[in-house]
Amino acid sequence: MTDEDERSLRAARLIWDCWLAGTTMERLPTELRPRTRAEGYAIQAHYAQFSGHALFGWKIAATSAAGQNHIGVSGPMAGRLLKERVFEPGQMLEYGSNRMAVAEPEFAFCLGKTLTPQAVEYDLEEVLGAVDTLHTGLEFPDSRFSDFTSVGEEHLIADNACSHQFVIGTAMPDAWRSIDLSKHAVTIGVSGRETNAGTGANVFGDPKIALTWLVNELSRHGISLEAGSFVTTGTCTTPIAIVAGDTVTADYGELGQLQATFT
Repeated sequence: MTDEDERSLRAARLIWDCWLAGTTMERLPTELRPRTRAEGYAIQAHYAQFSGHALFGWKIAATSAAGQNHIGVSGPMAGRLLKERVFEPGQMLEYGSNRMAVAEPEFAFCLGKTLTPQAVEYDLEEVLGAVDTLHTGLEFPDSRFSDFTSVGEEHLIADNACSHQFVIGTAMPDAWRSIDLSKHAVTIGVSGRETNAGTGANVFGDPKIALTWLVNELSRHGISLEAGSFVTTGTCTTPIAIVAGDTVTADYGELGQLQATFT
């Protein structure tokens, strides 16, 4: 193991231990801090090994200008979805110590074909040709840093792009392929208390564009997107606040609905 590998492993272990314990740190120790996005991804790469499960897929964080400004980053970030933190409809989720305390309705693509790194960027049609199904999704992000709005994108990438809990719904009707997802309305409500509305345009202009970005971001860093992986593409609405005991409902109109309930 090289010194750089050892450094990224030590950084990953500190973040992972916070994740398991539900605690936070201010920043990584100076000698372990990632200096580039690539170093952030190198730290993140250890989480699947710590998990002990096959990787479920990927998430994209900060796909809107508002989201990027909120956490002080220059653009979107990729994070890994860990299998043990992915839930099905009907499962109760533990609220725990989630400090972000928001829910986000998302479009989640399932790949039917592996996309390997290549020198030329993938175009949207190539990427969509590798998609098997599209699903409803609810993300509940969190950070292992006490002030996630100020640590910077390298730290947040190392923090698995604020990945925490994710609920994956059933596949949407195949009609999604002929729908302009950028204009498709999505709403999210919490226990009858509040509702936020948005469209797919909030996701990098279009969830399909966001998926293509993710494929090329992984390709740039020498990472394959494996067949069977899910990619959740970012929130369609302003994130909605949640508290313990809430039931969250995401409504995609003709494309389906998804609920999640916290203990």
